[in-house]
Amino acid sequence: MIIAVASGKGGTGKTTIAVGLALSLENVEFLDCDVEEPNAHIFLKPEITHTRWVNLPVPKVKEDRCTYCGKCTEVCAHNAIAVIKETVLLFPELCHGCGGCSLLCPEDAIEEVNRPIGVLEKGKSGSISFTHGKLNLGEVLAVPLVRAVKRVGLEIDPNNRQISSNNRVTIIDVPPGTSCPVIESVKKSDFCLLVTEPTPFGLNDLILAVEVLRKLRIPFGVLINRADVGDRKVDEYCKDEKIPILMRIPMDRDIAIAYSKGIPIREVKPAYKKDFLRLYEKIEELTGG
Repeated sequence: MIIAVASGKGGTGKTTIAVGLALSLENVEFLDCDVEEPNAHIFLKPEITHTRWVNLPVPKVKEDRCTYCGKCTEVCAHNAIAVIKETVLLFPELCHGCGGCSLLCPEDAIEEVNRPIGVLEKGKSGSISFTHGKLNLGEVLAVPLVRAVKRVGLEIDPNNRQISSNNRVTIIDVPPGTSCPVIESVKKSDFCLLVTEPTPFGLNDLILAVEVLRKLRIPFGVLINRADVGDRKVDEYCKDEKIPILMRIPMDRDIAIAYSKGIPIREVKPAYKKDFLRLYEKIEELTGG
């Protein structure tokens, strides 16, 4: 089963929940797809055994063949290439690596070269298999790195087929928000757990996240963190929309202090293992797993 742990906004405790769930189960594959700011490794402390660069193919012009016809600029949807008189201007940071310019160049004057956008690391944390990505500073294209993390972690072949699941539970720590990296992270998940907080901001961003998941037709439920602060509007919204609330975690100073030190909730509150196991059982019930 693939469980994505997401949130409409940052700071709701998404990684705390994802890590707590992973530590409560057996035979877990943990994927930290929050490649712009990965932090699950701070809590799981994996031993990294495999590291590699993730590259994006970008165009390189063969000046001796180019006739400056401008076909490449016509096909580029992201304005990553421009032809001005007898000069070709390339903007690698805008390139999405689609390969259209090299494919449609009538003179075969464009080749593709690799541009590193981040690093992928894989390792073990006890019995947990761990994979995460770290986007290069200043890089704006997170989706290719998210895709690489999922490809390695889920053992997906070039034809987009999952090679082997080994009966594992895969937990994906999703970036906050509802942007393209979020959609790429939750895609093909069996279930998405939305972590929110009972505040106006929490409710607003929860509504956005719910709309995304309904469009993607991914089953989901809600976990309310710091459930005894704020107001009751999240509860009312979930009731009106018939969204199951699967777990509540009260505001707890001990958990907050442990988080600031990189200590998982399971270590300071061992009793939460039963709660996380029950959470997983509820997810199984909702997915028929």
